[in-house]
Amino acid sequence: MSRQNHSIEQEASRAASLWMISLQEAPNDGKLRREFESWLAEPVNAAAWAETQRMAQAVGGAVPTHAESWEPFLQRVRAAPGDMHTRAAHPARHATTGDATWSPPPARRVNRRKVLTLAGVAAAATVAATVAGPEVMRTLNADYTTDVAKTRTIRLPDDSTVTVAPGSAIAVDYTDTERSIRLLEGEIFLDVRPNADLPFRVSAGAVRVTVLGTAFNVTHSDRGAEVGVVHGVVRVDLGEGTSPVAEALQAGEFVRVGLSGHARFGRQPVSEIGAWRQNQLIAQDQAFADVVDRLRRYHSGAIIIADGSLGDEPVTGVYNLTDSEAALRAIARSQKAVVRAFSPWLLVVSRF
Repeated sequence: MSRQNHSIEQEASRAASLWMISLQEAPNDGKLRREFESWLAEPVNAAAWAETQRMAQAVGGAVPTHAESWEPFLQRVRAAPGDMHTRAAHPARHATTGDATWSPPPARRVNRRKVLTLAGVAAAATVAATVAGPEVMRTLNADYTTDVAKTRTIRLPDDSTVTVAPGSAIAVDYTDTERSIRLLEGEIFLDVRPNADLPFRVSAGAVRVTVLGTAFNVTHSDRGAEVGVVHGVVRVDLGEGTSPVAEALQAGEFVRVGLSGHARFGRQPVSEIGAWRQNQLIAQDQAFADVVDRLRRYHSGAIIIADGSLGDEPVTGVYNLTDSEAALRAIARSQKAVVRAFSPWLLVVSRF
């Protein structure tokens, strides 16, 4: 396919998505319908329209992620009168930007209107449910969460700091005898003050990190976890059972652990570790799905990969996190894929 033909098909795909939105918003507009039929007469447009319809049907029939876990909770919220009080041991604090000093969290009142809004969205669209359901469950188990494209730096009692990336959640256990953080989802950067008598521990799924004093980055998602060290040394314990693996990582070293438990060790410039703090997404031979997972935390809406063949394709590049849609389109182009906007809140990625 020539570069010119590729550009024509891209433009037709974008136009098809816009036509779908316009026709849904004004189904009885005769003039709009005639203009659409004129546009559809071009073969390249007809092909783009057929592909857009196919993807829309696929998205509409999607099964919400972790529905068995969060739907019962949403049903209880729908039936509950007035506000709900959670008995969670670590009620979440929603974070935006700026600094905070950690203190034991008080009992949290859950805003029923906000949760009912999530419930209504989940009932109305499976796409929204895929995003909203797991977020509700994550929030109930966290001490701190961050919203889309928002970060927060938390100063702990010993002057260690944890910077929480957008769309992330952590639980903090900090006492005279314990220094530990659980990364429930997302990404954090830690600058830990030395204390030989009280090691600092971070858990992210099956990955455990133990340090005395260092700066490092930890990522955790449904697809696995990653640890990268800026300075100092950390011990990383991988997996559980009869033969766990323990490795020491030094400055510039990282480990990525996939769903299967396979660990990949490597090196990278320390300036690239935690680059999200400078609004950069740096990917080096990483799976397409993993890179998009990181990008989702900066996008106010759903991003769906409709083509299963894309997920494991390797991606290498540097992308600007201040414009999440432009970054997604650049990532998609690297795999000769296209991004279709079905609404301001839904982007779908697929091959042509």
